[in-house]
Amino acid sequence: MVESKVLLETFQEQGGNGNNAVTIESVKSSIAKMVVRTERFQGRVRKHIDDNYTEFMPNHTTPDIFLDKSSSLCVEISDLLNSVGNEGLEALNDASGELAKSSRDLRELLLGLRVSEHILKLDDLFQCVEEAKATKDCLVVLDLMGKLRCLIYGDAANGIPHDVERIFQSLECYESIKVKYHVQAHLLQQNLQERFDRLMQLNCKSFQTSKCVTLLVSKDQAQLQDIVMALFQERYNPAKLCAFLLEQCIEPLIQKPVSVSYNENAKDGTHIELTLSYSIKDQETSQLLRPNYADVFTNLRQLLQTLSSINCSVNDEQHVFSIIGDHIKDRMLDLLVEECLIPAVPETMEEYQRSTLCHDVTQFEHFLADTFLINPDQDLALGKFTNLFDTYYRNRLSARVLATAREIMQRDLQDMELVAASNLPANVASNPFLFPRCMISKSTLDFKKLLDRILRQPTDNGDVDAPDPLNGVVGLLLETYIDEVPKVHKKLLQSIPQQSALFHNNCMYLTHWVAQHVNQDIDSFPSLFKMLQTTGTKYLRVQISYQESILMEIMSGFEFDSPHTLGTVPLKLVRQCLRQLELLKNVWQQVLPENVYNSSFCELLHPFINELVARVFKLRDISATMASELSDLIDVVLEKAPLLFHDPNEVVQVRTWQKLQQLKVMMNASLKEFTELWCDGAGPLTANYQASEIKHLIRALFQDTDRRAKAITQIV
Repeated sequence: MVESKVLLETFQEQGGNGNNAVTIESVKSSIAKMVVRTERFQGRVRKHIDDNYTEFMPNHTTPDIFLDKSSSLCVEISDLLNSVGNEGLEALNDASGELAKSSRDLRELLLGLRVSEHILKLDDLFQCVEEAKATKDCLVVLDLMGKLRCLIYGDAANGIPHDVERIFQSLECYESIKVKYHVQAHLLQQNLQERFDRLMQLNCKSFQTSKCVTLLVSKDQAQLQDIVMALFQERYNPAKLCAFLLEQCIEPLIQKPVSVSYNENAKDGTHIELTLSYSIKDQETSQLLRPNYADVFTNLRQLLQTLSSINCSVNDEQHVFSIIGDHIKDRMLDLLVEECLIPAVPETMEEYQRSTLCHDVTQFEHFLADTFLINPDQDLALGKFTNLFDTYYRNRLSARVLATAREIMQRDLQDMELVAASNLPANVASNPFLFPRCMISKSTLDFKKLLDRILRQPTDNGDVDAPDPLNGVVGLLLETYIDEVPKVHKKLLQSIPQQSALFHNNCMYLTHWVAQHVNQDIDSFPSLFKMLQTTGTKYLRVQISYQESILMEIMSGFEFDSPHTLGTVPLKLVRQCLRQLELLKNVWQQVLPENVYNSSFCELLHPFINELVARVFKLRDISATMASELSDLIDVVLEKAPLLFHDPNEVVQVRTWQKLQQLKVMMNASLKEFTELWCDGAGPLTANYQASEIKHLIRALFQDTDRRAKAITQIV
């Protein structure tokens, strides 16, 4: 070879002298020849590079021949420099400055040659990219593009000398080479995307009230995975793919009832097809049709299994699903927990005992982790849900119980039922722990059943050591009853006597229930007991006061038209009052406990009789005719009032009853009888009347005579 000849000429004198001496002339000659050959070669390389990357002229020359020549020249120059050696060069420097300069020029020439070789390698890789693209070998293209990037932007692993890299990046053609690389990279990604879209087709069709989403995935798994691997390694942005999967597939599967159709032999068996159909009506309607969590898990599994062909390993740390997961998993897990799993938490003890929700969630979490969609060490939403499952259950159970209780409280109070039918007043008097016979709202009986069930539930659960999920709920429900029922039935409690009587009984019934369960550790037992009693009594007292106001309003028209005769108005008003009390009797007598009923009517008769007596005492002059009529008027009250009670003898409990009886007697009494009834302040009249009242009545009934004056003097 020519190169070997040059070396032979250069060192021929070394062999002739025998002492390995290097003559100045022989070295200069060899270097000069090497410089000429290298410069001639670099000229051809420079033209090739300028045509390709500066002038962009048509150029059909391949870089292979240049690369071989470049490598050969680099070896020759290196051998020449090594044969001279460092000590030889120092000697040459001392002998001839011109020869030393030639040696340095040779080293610079070698550096330039290596830069040329670097560019030729790039050019060769570009040509290889074009050849690989023609064969559609995407992984080869991807590998070549990676090598190009390392050579263009520098990579310590490639062993490119720093000087070569520095000079290369300062050349005019460097920017053109970068542009060409980016164009090729873009074309590669575009081509990969187009091929990916053909192999995995994602379509969505919207109609007026529904949407149909179709995923068509090729069964050519090898080609699909090659494309996917190349696509994701080429800095692919999966945002569009992830948005489609999340918005068109995952969110509807969690939030809506979805019809799922799977075809394993679509397009003549070359593809698998998954079709999702769902409504796109307003969200309020869809919430009423929330899918079962098991269906959601099944459908999500089917979706991920349909896409499993693309879930290849991109690198040592990532799979395709883990990259997709980075974009969708937070939203997906939030939706799963908030809109699927929490609503699926049991609301009753029976459902809780049958529930496999925790186990199913754990299995689904393992499935997601196995597909690399989530990282179980970092994505803890599902694990947190299972840890808080009992808390969610207690909250939902409490909410369900409270909602049930509120529904019961809003039912009509007048729908009632007799309780303690055999507990007559005599029985209750002998045993105060008995609840008296009365009517109770059916809603309160249902409320009491709910409370009983709550207290029984730890026993029903079977696990003695298990925490009570309804601990403290009984107290809360009773407090809610005390607070809510008067609000819900406010108008009826104020205007309808039966409602207030029933509410009084309801409160007393619940008070009795609380007392019976004092050993059940009901929260705030003493205060609940007192509040129930006070609330029931309060609303009955309000109704009694209201009925009393009606009686007093009727009696406000009680006037005497004439001093000599009673007239028709007073008797009419008294009968109206008695009729009002009879109506109240019809409402209350079968509702209230007998003792409460009796005391309530005693309270109502007392102000009525008191007002009647007061009206009589306002008369300054009572004729014999009027006295007789007043006696008859009082007789009406004395006759009708006892009939208001279960036992007519109970009327004597009215504080003013005896006073009214005595007033009737006095309407027909003589002066002597007055003095006898008074009996110097020791007679029966003194129990209800003052001396001044008796004197006033004597003056009104009798004319002014000595006998009247004498009788008045005896009233002291």
